[in-house]
Amino acid sequence: MATSAKESNLSLMEVAGRLGLKLIELEDWNCCGSSSAHSLDQELAFHLASRNLSLAHPDRPLMVMCPTCLHRHQLAHKRIKEDPEFRAQEEKRWGRSINPELKIFHFFEVLSNVESSRLEKAIVQKLNGLKFVPYYGCMLARPPALRKERNYHQLMEKILSGFGAEALPWAYSARCCGTFLAAARPDVATPLVNRINEGARKAGAECIITACAMCQLNLEIRCNLDTKVPILHLSEILALALGAENHSGWFKRHLVDPRPVLKSRGLFG
Repeated sequence: MATSAKESNLSLMEVAGRLGLKLIELEDWNCCGSSSAHSLDQELAFHLASRNLSLAHPDRPLMVMCPTCLHRHQLAHKRIKEDPEFRAQEEKRWGRSINPELKIFHFFEVLSNVESSRLEKAIVQKLNGLKFVPYYGCMLARPPALRKERNYHQLMEKILSGFGAEALPWAYSARCCGTFLAAARPDVATPLVNRINEGARKAGAECIITACAMCQLNLEIRCNLDTKVPILHLSEILALALGAENHSGWFKRHLVDPRPVLKSRGLFG
């Protein structure tokens, strides 16, 4: 979200500001290692996430937008909370204490706790019947160790329908896009991505709206179909509905330009 998905971060900040949310970026954060680190070296993956937890303010919740980052930090925190020896080792390693009661949640939890009346008042323009399919990907389904954590499926449909869009039924909302295999094994990821794009087109969708920046990137760069469906970050379409006007910098970063579809719905000139 700082580089290849910069448009997701910019639009997220726009949404937060318009909803009156004060987001303070974690200073000197590091990459959580994503799938690559924990696939090759699980201890390294725990250390990477633990360092960020040691930087977190003990009295403020830690909000995460990326589902993979969310899992890596929640799993590290679970181990810190349940294993005093591991916690002591990590605190010694980073020279800082780690709050075992730190609250870590996805941006969806923030959205789900915003009163519907507050969301309605914040709408500047309706989404004019924009037909979309929601794509949550596989990571929000949670690994077994986090099975008691909250599931956010149906949230995008609920919120965006309230904003005037039309959510279409389809069978691929939680289908894996290939995650990091898009870089290591594009021959595996491309058929997965193509199937998802074809599913959206057959459902009659004008766009796919994603919950994950990695999924959005994969669905764009690994699709080699002749007809491609625009892939939007949830934060982008939310920001548009809430009245953001500096969106041209976001949409031009997309490999599949969403502007023709959005213009056809009268969402901007």
